[in-house]
Amino acid sequence: MRENWKNKARAGYWLITHLLVGVLTLIIGIKLGTNLTFQQLIGLTTSAYNANQAERLIRTEPPITQENVDFSLFWETWNRLERDYYDLTKLDAQKMVYGAIAGMTSAIGDPYTVFLTPETKKRLDEDLQGEFGGVGIQLGYRDNQLAVIAPLKDHPAQKAGVKAGEYILKIKDKLKDIEVDTIGMSAEEAVNLIRGQKGTAVTLTLALPNEDPRDVELVREIIEIPSVELEIIEGENGRVAHVVLSRFGDKTMVEWEKIVNSILQDKSIVGIILDMRNNPGGYLEAGIDLASEFVDGGIIVSQQGRQSTQHYRATRQGRLQNYPVVVLVNKGSASASEIVAGALRDRRNTVLIGEQTFGKGTVQDAQKIGNNGAGLNITIARWLLPSGQSIQDSGLPVDIEVVDDLASEDRDEAVEKAQEELYNRL
Repeated sequence: MRENWKNKARAGYWLITHLLVGVLTLIIGIKLGTNLTFQQLIGLTTSAYNANQAERLIRTEPPITQENVDFSLFWETWNRLERDYYDLTKLDAQKMVYGAIAGMTSAIGDPYTVFLTPETKKRLDEDLQGEFGGVGIQLGYRDNQLAVIAPLKDHPAQKAGVKAGEYILKIKDKLKDIEVDTIGMSAEEAVNLIRGQKGTAVTLTLALPNEDPRDVELVREIIEIPSVELEIIEGENGRVAHVVLSRFGDKTMVEWEKIVNSILQDKSIVGIILDMRNNPGGYLEAGIDLASEFVDGGIIVSQQGRQSTQHYRATRQGRLQNYPVVVLVNKGSASASEIVAGALRDRRNTVLIGEQTFGKGTVQDAQKIGNNGAGLNITIARWLLPSGQSIQDSGLPVDIEVVDDLASEDRDEAVEKAQEELYNRL
C-alpha cells in the first residue's frame, strides 16, 4: 500500500470540485413577460411541425406561481429548429427538454446545482457504489474548467501518469466517433463520454497551468475499489494503523466497521493515521458517522440553510477517541473529507498534515425527479465546522505542509511525517 500511495501522490491533487457546471446551449434563454397559454405560445411562429410538437409534449401547463413567465422565446427557438434545421433526425424532443432543464439549473451559476438525466444519474450512483466501467478518474472543476480531481490508484489513468489538477481540454473516442472540447461541459456529460465498455479506448487532452497540452490514450476497465483500507505500520515506538479513506460511499460504513474492529482487537496499536488524501467526499451522513468515532459527543458539523441552521451531533460512541490521531489531506480532499478533518481539528486539536484542502463547503440534496430515473441535485445549504468556520473555496490549511518527493519511489513522506507526529504525542 505504501508504494500505491506514492503513485497516488505522484498523480497530484483534487475536486469534487467544483463539480457540475453543466450547460447545454440548445435553449438560449427564458424571458419574463405576459401570461400566455400553451396554445398561444406554440402558435407564435408558423411551422409545419407544430402539430407533431404539440403531440409529443405533455403536462405543459405552468405552475400557478409561474403563470406570468413568457415562454415565447423558448417556443420560437423550438419551432425554428424544427422548421429550418437541415437534419430532422437530430431533433430529439426528449433531449431538447433535458437540455432546457439543464440550462435552467446552469443559469443559477452554481456548479453543484444540476439536473441529471437518467443515464447520468445511473452513472453517479455507480460511483458511490464503488463499481463501474471507466479509466479511474474523479472529475471536478478548477477555474470553471473540467479537471482531474484525483486519479484512482492502480487504475488506467494513474498508471498512465495522469495528474490530479490537470485540466481536461478535449475528449476523443474513435469507436463512438466523438471528439469534443470540454468548454462549458458538465461533469455528467464528461463522465458519459469517458466511461464505456471494458477494453475500449478514450483519449484525453490534458494540461497543467502554464504547460503545453498532451494527449493520453486510456483503455477502459472495470473499476472496483474499496472505500476504506488498513495498513499496519511497524515502528520502534509501536504499531500504527494507517487507515486510507478514499470516499464516503454506499459501502463505506460497512467497510469501516471491519477496520475499527481490527484496530480495537490489536492491543499493540498506539495511534492512527487517517489518510484522506484525494478523497472527494460523498455522503454527508457517512462523514458524520465516521468523525463521531474519534470524539466524545458534541457537534460534528452545522448546516446553514436559507432560513435556519441545523447542528449535527456525534452519532456514535467514539470508540477511537482515546487513540492519538493524525490526519493526512491534500488538494484532492473535499466535501465530507473536509468535514471530518475540520471536526477532528476543532474538537480534538488534531494535526493536519499534507496540503491545503480543496474547499467545497456546500451541501447538495440529491433528489429524484419525474418517473424515469432523472435526478436533481440542489444546493440547500453551506456547512460550517464546529468552530463556525466555512471553508467554501478557501479550503482547510494544514498544520504541517508536506509535499511528496516524486523522485522517491519507495517512500511516502507524508505518512512518515504523520508517524513521527504520532510518536511525539505518546
